[in-house]
Amino acid sequence: MVWIPVISQITLGAFAFLPFLQHQISISRWIKKPLKYPKETPKEDLVILLPVWNEGKIIQNKLDNLARHNEIKTSLLIIDSSSDDNTVELTNEWISKNKSKFQSIELIEMEERLGKTPAVCRALNHLSKQNFEGLILMTDADATIAEGSIERMYGWFSDSTIGAVGAKAIRKRGIDSERQYRDMFETIRLGESNFDSTPFLEGSCMMWRSSGLDISQLDKFSNADDAQIATAVRVSGLKSIYDDKASFSDIAPPTIEGQRRQKIRRAQGLQNLLRRQKNNSNFRSLPKFKKIFRRQNYLHNISPFLALGAGLCALSRWVLVGISGMPTGNEAMIHASLGIVELFCLSSWLCTRQGITLPLLGKVGNILTGLEYLLIARVNSLRGISSHMWDQHTDTRDLNSSKK
Repeated sequence: MVWIPVISQITLGAFAFLPFLQHQISISRWIKKPLKYPKETPKEDLVILLPVWNEGKIIQNKLDNLARHNEIKTSLLIIDSSSDDNTVELTNEWISKNKSKFQSIELIEMEERLGKTPAVCRALNHLSKQNFEGLILMTDADATIAEGSIERMYGWFSDSTIGAVGAKAIRKRGIDSERQYRDMFETIRLGESNFDSTPFLEGSCMMWRSSGLDISQLDKFSNADDAQIATAVRVSGLKSIYDDKASFSDIAPPTIEGQRRQKIRRAQGLQNLLRRQKNNSNFRSLPKFKKIFRRQNYLHNISPFLALGAGLCALSRWVLVGISGMPTGNEAMIHASLGIVELFCLSSWLCTRQGITLPLLGKVGNILTGLEYLLIARVNSLRGISSHMWDQHTDTRDLNSSKK
């Protein structure tokens, strides 16, 4: 009787985790072939797009940060999602004192809050009506862009094959497991960029060609607008890459629960994108990117349920053992071996959920908690719960506003 859950557990576990191992092996090869940074300087116009909602605590600090990047002549477009604090007043006050910092500054005020992606689409349609043809840098109010990073990203666009570039996130005050997760995430993005393109970039600081984005490709009722843009740019025929030499800093939610909510929200947006685009006919002419995208779809939408199935099989095995007694012979050896693996996985998962990082356990724990968040996100989607509109992490805004 024990053999049935054993075989099922091993099979489901293999199908859940081996594709991740396969992708990691590929990344280890791809990362050894870095992209060459262009020597020429582009001559494209640049617009900075800043979506905001209730950012009164930090908006002027953010605008000061953007104004310091003055080596490239830029315009600034701010779109406010119907803030009900003093964001608009403080923004107008800053503009009145700093008009010379940008070639032009516009503030669009939406009548109602619809979420970040609809706000971004509204701003992009506004630029389209103005016949803007150039580069767009999107950034969040809580992201502090490092010196030289805008210029670094801008330089990539002298290569006509580059359509989008994302910067590295430096998360401050995050728990140890978050830092380990970021390292793993960034290594994957860099490897995918070297091989072809990455479908995931950080919307807190990313730049793209306006000509490389079909706005109609964006789903207004889903989040992860940054990944939507990166994927749409690649579908248009241009590359979407991650540059770890351009960076921005922000403050990670200081609590485990805050980071959990953030990751579940992000997971749902990525899952929606991957399901929607997985059969895109344009992928036929992009075999390398198709390979990356199909793998990511499997890891985000299929692996979580396979891992859940493996866990339920393990539980059923222990129930059978409890009812019929400990197995003997080969069954006992297999049961004991699986028990050791399960103890290791359970310890890794519990430690990571508590923000504890231990050698060897950390990476496995990040994978398992990631699968947990993906599973919750998918269940939320099936229940009709959307995360495209969310409450801010006010604790991070408080910490950000207190920075010197």
